[in-house]
Amino acid sequence: MIEQKTTLTDETILEPFLDGRSFEQCWEQYENDGYVIFPEIMASEEVERQRAALAPFIEADIRGRNVFEGVESNRIYAMLGKDPIFADLITHPLQLAFAERELGKSCLLSACLAINLHPGETVQPWHMDDDHCRQPLPRKALGVSTFWTIDSMTEDNGATEIIPGSHKWAKVELNGANKASDFATKDSGDQNVDPGAHEDAIKAVMPAGSLMIAKGNLWHCGGANRSQATRLIVTPQYCPGWMRPLETMLLAVPPEKAAALPKRAQELLGYSIHEPFMGYVDGMHPGRALAG
Repeated sequence: MIEQKTTLTDETILEPFLDGRSFEQCWEQYENDGYVIFPEIMASEEVERQRAALAPFIEADIRGRNVFEGVESNRIYAMLGKDPIFADLITHPLQLAFAERELGKSCLLSACLAINLHPGETVQPWHMDDDHCRQPLPRKALGVSTFWTIDSMTEDNGATEIIPGSHKWAKVELNGANKASDFATKDSGDQNVDPGAHEDAIKAVMPAGSLMIAKGNLWHCGGANRSQATRLIVTPQYCPGWMRPLETMLLAVPPEKAAALPKRAQELLGYSIHEPFMGYVDGMHPGRALAG
């Protein structure tokens, strides 16, 4: 895949989010460490708009079905089918600059979900978000994962844990890594026992309104929530245009709702072409289905 550089025009658009750094400096950290954090780049008013849009689904309080989802967590899927406000998150220019450079301009939205950790949630198994591609390691990332903090992530409330540089690893047998049984059991064990404690792991502590961008092959996990409050984030994730998304977006977002979204959001859902012609419908560009 041809790496795509940002232009001067792009840099001007991104400048307010870079905290005095150049995009290339941020990209270098992302390449070296497998992630980069941009603190407090979402205005508090926008954070509250996102929180309000999620409130009805969180109040339904549907808990996770297994250890991987988190038995003391709420997960809200199919977000763009629930409220168009979430298009603002998936099309944010900063995370798209990373996704498009890593995966190409034809990249797709692979998943977009909100994760709300309740007090008492245990640590999640270690995993890579693009591991489902089943390609041998080490390799180039086949996904980009982003993490928007609607609530601050702290040492105590379940901040995402990451192992910097682990995107460069060959295949490893990591203690506490996800396994098939984690998707079939609700037995999450003792909150105070972390079977996957790793000496190089750090917690991605961030105030509300912050953004972390990580490579899909970076080892990470949700932390244990030992606080007395919930912890809410939204995580849009991207894949190459030739790869099947984790969530079937063309069904998750009905066509009549997709038609009302911005064009870039439509493209990310799959109303787009990966050159030369992957993704056509009846020999035509899929966007014609919405235009009709």
